[in-house]
Amino acid sequence: MARGDRAAFEELYRRTSPWMAVRLRRRCADEQIVAEVMQETYLAVWRAAGAFAGSAVGGSAVGWLWTIAARRLLDAFRRRAHHAEPPPAAAGQPVVPAAEEEALATTVGGDVGDALGRLAPELRQVLQAMVLDGLSVRETAVLLGLPEGTVKTRARRARIAMREALA
Repeated sequence: MARGDRAAFEELYRRTSPWMAVRLRRRCADEQIVAEVMQETYLAVWRAAGAFAGSAVGGSAVGWLWTIAARRLLDAFRRRAHHAEPPPAAAGQPVVPAAEEEALATTVGGDVGDALGRLAPELRQVLQAMVLDGLSVRETAVLLGLPEGTVKTRARRARIAMREALA
């Protein structure tokens, strides 16, 4: 694919697009956004295939692909939030939720969703990437631009906070 082999790209798409669509739908119920993110992701992969450095995400092309898709999804949420008219402010509540919080709210509800919502944003991001998105520590570190040790520490702190909140 890095040498412009269209058949290799089609094979990658055939193998990964069903999985990618399911993962994106877990984070976003809007089919139009999912379709746009899929298209943007595979276009970016085609254009950047020569730049793929397997060592950056532990050699995982799927991890690299998901990192691109997750970033594109967050960009789509941010664009939508930027263009949406803010709702009237309720007393003591934020006017527009962050894109990540919106994605999380559509994925997880109930007591678990409430507990996740109370986590510090940096802990919630790590937990979301590792648990909801199924990324490894290394993939999460690449996605969030953090050292692996920081990801491990935040994941541990997030799990402890979740246990305490749900006890």
